[in-house]
Amino acid sequence: MSELLEAVKGRLIVSCQAYPGEPMLDPRTMAQVAQAAVQGGAAAIRAKGLADLEAINAAVDVPVIGLVKVGASEVYITPTLEDAMEVAATGCQIVALDGTRRERPDSRTLAETIAGLKAAYPAVLVMADCGSVGDAEAAVAAGADILGTTLAGYSGERPKTEGPDWEVVDQLVALASLPVFVEGRVHAPEQAAEAIRRGAWAVVVGTAITHPSTITGWFATAVESAS
Repeated sequence: MSELLEAVKGRLIVSCQAYPGEPMLDPRTMAQVAQAAVQGGAAAIRAKGLADLEAINAAVDVPVIGLVKVGASEVYITPTLEDAMEVAATGCQIVALDGTRRERPDSRTLAETIAGLKAAYPAVLVMADCGSVGDAEAAVAAGADILGTTLAGYSGERPKTEGPDWEVVDQLVALASLPVFVEGRVHAPEQAAEAIRRGAWAVVVGTAITHPSTITGWFATAVESAS
């Protein structure tokens, strides 16, 4: 097992992402958010966008999981080999990409995408964002290094659960072949701890830590409903 993976085992990874139209959509801001997350105990950072990734890689000394979200296709998380190469070029140690069995915009298979990326960047690890155990099995066969539960409830194969999809978590852990990063709707410390208890290698938390608009909305709704 690589030193990188050992460094995040049993630890928290924080996703630092802002979206179009949001005030925090700025590489310098995202780099500062990432620094604050590391200061709070994050063992790694997950982030999107080439400019943000370059800024974050320069600002923190922990591993960075990089991706881009592009295109009109349902497959939009680092969807093509070209996208994956651009993410790796920013200095990210891990490249996250769509790990579902859906057709990719460049018509390459997941295996072809991973092979092409590793041929150019042999040291880079690949995190396959999966939506189901079927996706995970295919990602293992395709050469992925990490399985993520990121797309459970978003790929059309499974219903969207209110919190983490624990059934998918258990299924991926039961494969016992690759580290599993639990990601998606982890909104409380208790859920993050539960993921580790269920055998996850690491837990990725984004919205509940780094998305002020959503967090504010939770509190505003609670306050208004009580009045």
